[in-house]
Amino acid sequence: MSDTYPFVPYRPAHIDAAEMIARGHEFFEQMDRRRSVREFSAAPVPREAIEWAIRTASTAPSGAHMQPWTFVAIDDPAIKREIRIAAEQEERKSYETRMPEQWRRALAPLGTDWHKPYLETVPYIVVVFEQTTGVDEAGEPRKHYYVRESVGIACGMFVAALHNMGLCTLTHTPNPMGFLTRILGRPAHEKPYILFPIGYAAAEATVPDLQRKSLDEVCVWNP
Repeated sequence: MSDTYPFVPYRPAHIDAAEMIARGHEFFEQMDRRRSVREFSAAPVPREAIEWAIRTASTAPSGAHMQPWTFVAIDDPAIKREIRIAAEQEERKSYETRMPEQWRRALAPLGTDWHKPYLETVPYIVVVFEQTTGVDEAGEPRKHYYVRESVGIACGMFVAALHNMGLCTLTHTPNPMGFLTRILGRPAHEKPYILFPIGYAAAEATVPDLQRKSLDEVCVWNP
């Protein structure tokens, strides 16, 4: 037993096999419709929707239950513009000089480039920071465990929560991302992990006609 986290009973509902499979199939169909979007509407999104998505993300498992993440939500047009300018500067360098030819060929079918106008179009940008260490009650550093794995799981749940509410996003990782620390005034123990533009898809939005790998390509049953 723990003095910090006293144990409480946990009795999740037992779901019969048929309903279990039906729920799994339904959830798959919903998530299979999820796509990364680069053409957004400027239509407003309720702030409460973003808050619920962040709450959902924060239910993710994490190393030693440290929850080593900070979600920074931005709706200020001036800050969004500053982020766009800085992101495009880094992305242009990447596309023109940093990326090897093989990487550029892999991206070509997706039609991406260094231009990121959606960073100003979307009603919200959420930047997720990984907390490399924590801070205890005395203001002293507190070690965190499996930070990147934990933050990655939380981000996946964040994407699922947004999709479940009918919102669209894109996983954007300009490299390097230090400008986000500067613009958003985050402390030294936090590092930018990923940037999510969030909104509704534009009425004229299109996405590449991609095919996902089959189950047999991603799953191995080891007897």
